[in-house]
Formats: sequence, structure tokens, C-alpha cells
Amino acid sequence: RLLEADSKSMRSMNGSRRNSGSSLVSSSSASSNLSHLEEDTWILWGRIVNEWDEWRKKKEKLLKELIRKGIPHHFRAIVWQLLCSATDMPVKNQYSELLKMSSPCEKLIRRDIARTYPEHEFFKGQDSLGQEVLFNVMKAYSLVDREVGYCQGSAFIVGLLLMQMPEEEAFCVFVRLMQEYRLRELFKPSMAELGLCIYQFEYMLQEQLPELNIHFRSQSFLTSMYASSWFLTLFLTTFPLPVATRVFDIFMYEGLEIVFRVGMALLQFNQAELVQLDMEGMSQYFQKVIPHQFDSCPDKLILRAFQVKYNPKKMKSRLEKEYAAIKNKEMEEQIEIKRLRTENRLLKQRIETLEKESAALADRLIQVASKIAIFFSFPLFRCVLTLFLPPVAS
Repeated sequence: RLLEADSKSMRSMNGSRRNSGSSLVSSSSASSNLSHLEEDTWILWGRIVNEWDEWRKKKEKLLKELIRKGIPHHFRAIVWQLLCSATDMPVKNQYSELLKMSSPCEKLIRRDIARTYPEHEFFKGQDSLGQEVLFNVMKAYSLVDREVGYCQGSAFIVGLLLMQMPEEEAFCVFVRLMQEYRLRELFKPSMAELGLCIYQFEYMLQEQLPELNIHFRSQSFLTSMYASSWFLTLFLTTFPLPVATRVFDIFMYEGLEIVFRVGMALLQFNQAELVQLDMEGMSQYFQKVIPHQFDSCPDKLILRAFQVKYNPKKMKSRLEKEYAAIKNKEMEEQIEIKRLRTENRLLKQRIETLEKESAALADRLIQVASKIAIFFSFPLFRCVLTLFLPPVAS
């Protein structure tokens, strides 16, 4: 109602779009009055939430741009639920009953709780509310999806959700993320999806940053050594929360593509420094330098990420098929190796049996030979033998 009465917010948004081209990421300076911009943003997001279905169907492009610019903190809880269709999920009614049950993963969850956002006030202390509700959600999910159960990286995602919303809603959003955003495949015990993501990322690295790719290989600096946590925790263990949450906003709307984009943007931004470092130096650089490069300007990171070349069709059709073919070949080779090992083991057992039989036969022959030698040594046998043998000429 306020927006309709005062159209200045829409004028502000349109002006920002003209100034920034096709993206709103870098348009925060378009308004000369910050308080007006904040007020306009609040009014606009209030309207988006109230008219969600219309925005998703008719204003999808603008909604995408606004999400890339960042969802206002106080709207994140409801917008994240709307983005993944987690409102009014039937599983929400099971939550309280799940908490009464016991899970085989409880000890593992308890062990890792203290390691999840250890510096954040909400999760500090063994008896903190944050640790308790985090345990509840992780336990409930381990009972809903027994194949996955509990995986350590997932606690960081749940922890972020709990910073925004109550545990029942966080549980529903997490279930939806696992079902619809490839996360369940990432967290399966085999982690086959993580292998696919690493393979796809390596292809992008080889194609777009060949010099850096050659340097990584020369130093035996594997992609999985630095990128696995990017995919498993969506940069929540890489960046400070304000930056990581901006990435998570986009993930909620666009999926894992943003992880590929941000990861490649980081490598592009730091290529000149990385090619000068050895393996140990690169490990330290990824841990200490990269995480804080965009603390004061997350918009710069997001803008750079969407300048990265990304071909969804190639990633989906070609690379997935290539990776599946590689894994099938590896599986066939493993089956053949297993068959050969089994055959080898059976041959060894047969050889051992033959050796035992040969040793037993040798013992028997020795016994028979001994008896024959004793028999030939008797005097009576010698006398009988002289009767049948011709005399020896003198």
C-alpha cells in the first residue's frame, strides 16, 4: 500500500538498473540518500513477500537481480522458505516426534556441535541454545534420511538457517535443500556428487585458467584440497558470515552454480599470487588470505562471479556423461581387479594344497624307501638272492 502511494522506490530501483546495466549488484551507490534507499528496500521486499507468486511468475528477472544484490537480513527467514518452497511442509508435523526418538548418529553429532561456528555467540558454550537446537535439527534429519544420516559439513548449513529462523522452519528448509539442491547427493556416504563437482570445476579451471592449472598440477595441489569445503559448506567455512550469507542468498535461488562461479572468481582474482607459491604457500594463502579479501565489499565478489564463463548445458550434458563414463570404467576395472584378486587367492590356496600333498607324498616315499633299504640289508635275503644270481667270474 505504501509503495503504491509513493512510487519513489520503484523510481529508485529503475534508476539503479539503468546505472548498473543488467545487474543490481553494484548499484548500492545509485541513491544519494542512504536512509531513503533502506526505506525503499524494506518497502519493496515487503511487497515481494506479500505478492510472492506474482513475482516468481512475472518478475523473475528483477527478483533474481534483487537477490544477487542481497536479501535484507530481516526478510531472509521468510524469503529463504519461499525460495525453496519449505512453507507448510508435512514433515514439519513429524519434527516433535522425531526428537523423542533415538538416532545412531547422536554421538557423532554431539562431538561436532562445538566445532560449528565456535566463535558465534549463539553457539558458544556447551549448554547454549544454539548448540541444543542444532543438535535437534541434525538428529531429526538423521532419522528422516537414514541413508545419509549425518555428515559433518551439513551442520554449518543448518547453523546458518538457525541464525535466521526457529528450529522447525530450519529443519524444513534443510530437508528441502537436501532433496532439491543436490545436497543429499553431496552428503551421501559415497560422495559421488562431490566427485562430479570437483571434475566439473577442474574442467573450468583447465579451460579458463590454464597457467594456474599447470602450476597446481606441478605442485600436486589437488582441486579437492581447496574446493571440497566450498561445495560441502557453500563457503560458510571459507568466508566470514556476512559474505558467505550473500553467496547463500544466491544459492537459494540459483543452486550450486554460484559455488562454481565464486570459486572460479577467487582463482581469477588471485592467480598472479598463487603461481608464485609452492604447495605449502598455497595452502596457507587459501586459509589466511582469500577468506578476508572481500570483507568490506562482497558486491565486488558477486559481480566478479557473474563475469565468470559458465555453460550449464555443457556442465549438465557433456561433463556429467564424461564423469559417469569414467566412474563406470573405474568400477569395471575395480570389478576386474577384484575378480583377479579372488582368482589369485584361489590359486594360492590350490598351490598351498598341492604343496601339502607333495610334502605328504615325499614323506610317504621316504618311509617306503627306508623299508626297502632295511629289507635289502637282511642276511637271509642275501642268501636267497645268490641262488638266483649267476656266479661272478673271478
